[in-house]
Amino acid sequence: MSVHPVLDRVTARIRARSAASRASYLARIDAAASRAGAARAQVSCANQAHAYAAFAPNEKLVLREARLPNLAIVSAYNDMLSAHQPFERMPALIKEAARSAGAIAQFAGGVPAMCDGITQGDAGMELSLFSRDVIAMATAVALSHNVFDGALCLGVCDKIVPGLLIGALQFGHLPTIFVPAGPMTSGLANDDKARVRQLFAQGLASREELLEAEMAAYHGAGTCTFYGTANSNQMLMEVMGLHLPGTAFINPGNTLRDGLTKAAAQRLAAITRLGKEYIPLGRVVDERTIANAIVGLLATGGSTNHTIHLVAIAAAAGIHIDWNDFDELSGVVPLLTRIYPNGSADVNHFHAAGGMGFLIRELLAAGLLHPDVMTVMGEGLAHYTLEPWLDGERVAWRPATPTSLDSTVLRPAAEPFSADGGLKLLKGSLGRAVIKVSAVKPAHRVVEAPAIVFDHQDDVIGAFKRGELARDFVAVVRFQGPRANGMPELHKLTPTLAVLQDQGHRVALVTDGRMSGASGKVPAAIHVTPECVAGGTLGRVRSGDIIRLDAEAGVLEALVDADEWARREPATADLGANQHGVGRELFVNARANAAGAEQGASTFGSTLPGPLPTN
Repeated sequence: MSVHPVLDRVTARIRARSAASRASYLARIDAAASRAGAARAQVSCANQAHAYAAFAPNEKLVLREARLPNLAIVSAYNDMLSAHQPFERMPALIKEAARSAGAIAQFAGGVPAMCDGITQGDAGMELSLFSRDVIAMATAVALSHNVFDGALCLGVCDKIVPGLLIGALQFGHLPTIFVPAGPMTSGLANDDKARVRQLFAQGLASREELLEAEMAAYHGAGTCTFYGTANSNQMLMEVMGLHLPGTAFINPGNTLRDGLTKAAAQRLAAITRLGKEYIPLGRVVDERTIANAIVGLLATGGSTNHTIHLVAIAAAAGIHIDWNDFDELSGVVPLLTRIYPNGSADVNHFHAAGGMGFLIRELLAAGLLHPDVMTVMGEGLAHYTLEPWLDGERVAWRPATPTSLDSTVLRPAAEPFSADGGLKLLKGSLGRAVIKVSAVKPAHRVVEAPAIVFDHQDDVIGAFKRGELARDFVAVVRFQGPRANGMPELHKLTPTLAVLQDQGHRVALVTDGRMSGASGKVPAAIHVTPECVAGGTLGRVRSGDIIRLDAEAGVLEALVDADEWARREPATADLGANQHGVGRELFVNARANAAGAEQGASTFGSTLPGPLPTN
């Protein structure tokens, strides 16, 4: 089937917009790849000696002869994060598999991995977004020794996979495969967890009851099972062809998971310049791949954080996208999944219903994915319509189920949950923002109500506890952008606002901050750009102003007289409290240099050529 005309048009626009920067990027990686033979053969003898010093004599001999590929392992392992704890034992599996494939693997470096779930609502969350760029730089440091012929990136969670990919793309001449750990097994149902959170917000559940519910939900090794940013990352790695097919949602600690980890090392050895086929990362991630990633995000109701991360990832490969691209594709991409917070199921249910193989096949058949992209498996996204299984001790692939095994969780493109992708661009007098409406009922998608202005999420919760919010209103939470305080997630507000909405009040959130992959049933215009400290008009809003948030028409505006609006001076805020504690002192330059959300919030400088789009 031919590619959908809207996907074709958006991709052509991205290609034209990116022509100069993409050509420059490809020239750089082609130059890096031009040297024949093993990468380590190009460095000095002293450098080689340092690189091999700790290895066993037989492996030193292999490395010295420089005939076989040397694979880098870059890992986000730590044992505090449930999603990354399984990475502890993977390097040994990878090294064993590399040897069996006629290669050597070295642990090149570790990258930091912080958890938004642990820092949620606390000061440490203000480091979260910037940790992505720290991870990118740490990945570059790990690969900078220039003795590697390919890389295996071990990461799962929110900023970690985007950071690893941004860093690896600076070494786009190297073949690279991403290796996940998989989700934890299902625990307390997500609806039950959300119910206890709302009861706690109302004072109807104790802290002990809340902790018991949370620990029943987050109970073991593996990724959190709701469809937030971490699991959106894993979906993207499959749609972009950077995983082995069907790898994303296999639980940790079983033989198939281990088999896939070994198979990733063996496949990487085959696609280096010293292997049977050469597939560099920079050629896998192209304009079509980025467009496919946006489609995957929309079709699954994925994390709003990727309206930031995908922009930064694309820019790292010389490709420029903006929110217009997301919005236009959202109009034609159907919503094919219902995974919490867009439904009651978790990612284990999604995987059991047919998972990524079924999803990708449906999108390909509908012309909503470019089929002819390069992947780590070779040319063609059809590789990703398969699912893995164990044929004895060997991983093999077979066609994914031809029909959804649970139509309440996963549907064919001809029978979607919604005709559009549920992610909208909002624009108007308050700037540009995104809203995720896949979990918002149609009755709540248009809110016109007086603003109540806050400068901190704790002020919203305090007003709620004092009984001041039992009415229709729009919570305007300002000074939450990347330059103000690192753009922390404001997910802490979800239970509070949900309680008010359930009580019959018309409520919404408007903020220049983030709301995370767990954006739920309350309409939230997030990532408002430009942010307040960059001169954004959100800073002109005063309590009592009527705000119109119309997710159907894509409108976000203050219904204030034009002359009065023009006369207003933007508000200012004392940001001194955001400068110190939990390491925030070290991120002063990141805050000062951060680009806007639509430019990827990159601390490396603006990632879009020219001014911010205005239409």
